Amino acid sequence: MKRMMIFTATIALAGVSVGAIAQQADFGFVHSPAEVKSGSYVLDAAHGKITWSVDHMGFSTYVGQFSDLSATLDLDTANPSASKLEATVNTDSAGTFSDGLNAHLKTADFFDTANHPTATFQATGIRMIDADSANITGNLTLRGVTKPIVMTADFNQAGISPADKKYTVGFDGHARIKRSDFGITYGAPLLGDEVTLHMEAEFKLQSEASANTDKGKK
Repeated sequence: MKRMMIFTATIALAGVSVGAIAQQADFGFVHSPAEVKSGSYVLDAAHGKITWSVDHMGFSTYVGQFSDLSATLDLDTANPSASKLEATVNTDSAGTFSDGLNAHLKTADFFDTANHPTATFQATGIRMIDADSANITGNLTLRGVTKPIVMTADFNQAGISPADKKYTVGFDGHARIKRSDFGITYGAPLLGDEVTLHMEAEFKLQSEASANTDKGKK
């Protein structure tokens, strides 16, 4: 009886999966940035993360994550350089799989979260480098220090999300920074200075730009 229940549940789950795939065309997925709706977007906090990695004494690459961030995106697909992006990261959300290291990251040796509870990024320029990728130049403020950085953003897709039926656009982002630029020198040079950042972001459309709305009415 138990095996039969497991088998039935497996078939049901498979049916849902196949059904969802079969219905993808109904969600209007697009894979060209030029087809994305221009407008004001807000980051879906449940699907926005920053993963960081740094050399650990030459033995391994240590990885952690910021899990609490917010961001707004004013997207102009006709003129990408006119788009605007701002993000805020809760530095207290820096986490690994080690409770001891999590606590250490919050101290003045690293993020000093008591005095600097947030880090911010504000884009100052956006330049397309190929059909679906852009270099985003902006100012990163971390531990009260502001430095310019460059992030490469790759467009994934846009369309109605099957999860919440909201128009969504998704990106990957990558950047490299030197932690010493922001006053984080603990453990150097045994701990690497260069930190790789990997961003994943799903943005939800809040209001569509009038140009796209008017185009849709014609």
